[in-house]
Amino acid sequence: MNSELSITNLSNKSELTPFHLAIPVTNLSKANAFYGELLQCDKGRYCEQWIDWNFFGHQLVTHLVSEMPSAPKCNQVDNKAVPVPHFGVVLTVADWKSLSERLLDHHVNFVIDPCVRFAGQVGEQSTLFFLDPFGNALEFKAFKNPDELFSS
Repeated sequence: MNSELSITNLSNKSELTPFHLAIPVTNLSKANAFYGELLQCDKGRYCEQWIDWNFFGHQLVTHLVSEMPSAPKCNQVDNKAVPVPHFGVVLTVADWKSLSERLLDHHVNFVIDPCVRFAGQVGEQSTLFFLDPFGNALEFKAFKNPDELFSS
């Protein structure tokens, strides 16, 4: 049996499958308010130690921990201090604008305010960064030309 994964098969958007990501949180009630109410993610299975979320079509699991790992460090990208590690999703421009407006309406403190990065270049994108209540860094972006997601 051939166990090699063909990257070329995964490059077709219609064949992408959801990712699974587990992150630490110190309070599941706060996780529920943030991911369930603010970000409007549907709650899936849960227990006293974790909650599954439908994170824009992907599986995000918030796992209860007694203390958070160290805070993200920053890397310079297009003259902005980008927190590393971070995670998020690529949205359509319309969905990005809608989310951006909701976050602004809720007075979210941004690490990087909603902006356009790489303006006029390949990969031009609208982006924003913020932290969840536990210090996990999130990025949401939308490409001016979605076909440039993996362009160099």
